[in-house]
Amino acid sequence: MSDWIIKVENLGKRYRLHHQQERRKYVALRDVISEKIMSLLPKRPSAASKDSPALPAGAETVVKRMPKNEDFWALKNVSFEIKQGEVVGIIGRNGAGKSTLLKVLSQITEPSEGSVRMRGRVASLLEVGTGFHPELTGRENIFLNGGILGMTRAEIRSRFDEIVAFAEVEKFLDTPVKRYSSGMYVRLAFAVAAHLEPEILIVDEVLAVGDAEFQKKCLGKMSEVANGGRTVLFVSHNLASLTALCSRGIVLNKGRVQAVGQLGYAIESYLNSGEKDGGRYVGEPNGKPFQIMAVEIYSLSQSGVHVSGQPLRIRVTIRCDRSNKQGCLSMQVTNHLNTPVLHFRAYDQGVFYGAKAGTSILECELPECWLNIGPHRLTLYLSDPPGAGGYETLTGVCPFEVDVRHAAAWFGWRPEACCYITNERWNNA
Repeated sequence: MSDWIIKVENLGKRYRLHHQQERRKYVALRDVISEKIMSLLPKRPSAASKDSPALPAGAETVVKRMPKNEDFWALKNVSFEIKQGEVVGIIGRNGAGKSTLLKVLSQITEPSEGSVRMRGRVASLLEVGTGFHPELTGRENIFLNGGILGMTRAEIRSRFDEIVAFAEVEKFLDTPVKRYSSGMYVRLAFAVAAHLEPEILIVDEVLAVGDAEFQKKCLGKMSEVANGGRTVLFVSHNLASLTALCSRGIVLNKGRVQAVGQLGYAIESYLNSGEKDGGRYVGEPNGKPFQIMAVEIYSLSQSGVHVSGQPLRIRVTIRCDRSNKQGCLSMQVTNHLNTPVLHFRAYDQGVFYGAKAGTSILECELPECWLNIGPHRLTLYLSDPPGAGGYETLTGVCPFEVDVRHAAAWFGWRPEACCYITNERWNNA
């Protein structure tokens, strides 16, 4: 007998997309009623004939139509096996099919083709409040969820105190969960799913709702679950959390399996997949004597990600209609709040643009760039020496993502906690 606990073969999930046929801005209820009534009336002879007067010049006579229905495959030909006791990370960009896969594995939605076989009880936490009844209290929902998972009341009672302590909702235990905050929802839902000892635990990115300390607590609990011989499937966009928890990875790309293997291999496949969709800017001529024509962060991975601590390299191409021996270029890296987190100036290093008319190319390299997790952009300034005239300002160009792969303590490095990370060293004085 094989040692797999989850076996997926040629799995596919298809959704039927319905399109409005005529290109209208919107369809009002009166339009629907009117069209229905008109369809029941006897049809009149068409006014359009060869004897009909010509329409005025420029009149629109053709209505562009879209197909009424279209098939969209969220998953296609997905196959893999997971062994008992493995902790597997599901990796992929938005829209890759990760959440759809977890819903199929959790038996929330049925596959359109292929098969899924699982051995054991499954507990899943896919979104805030999954499986909770809003009118019931926290206490009642613990017993409800336990019953859904196949636990007896005696089994639930034996773990009840541990669940409540983990979720930290003692004061609100007899309050309807519809009055819980999103954080309280997640804490209680995760506590129930993790403590009722399912053979398979499935967790989506929902843990991002919790605070840093709670996320640390959840990672510890999932490690404990895995060490107990149970299986964990974990979806996260944060590579550091995957590195801290998972041993293997499955990479999805546009609904298909791109890679399956050890986590390091899976992460490299994810980072180097697809076309680079960030870190670039191309300008249009604007008639100014000096203009930034192109900016590229050429050190990014193929998926447009900068891994914190790795080199950051930026190339700027400037068009010069005339010479300017002291042309100054400066740059800022801004975070998700548009707050500058790095500022560097070429002229501080004795590097200028415009030594002669034509094209100047300036490159900047940060050997170790420890930006924090999250989205970032560049702001660039072209000017004469400081205090003199400016020629161009580009704001919010070259968007790119930053991720952390090297540290298990990623949960302390949230964007609101700090702007810049450094690889510091400590010792006792």
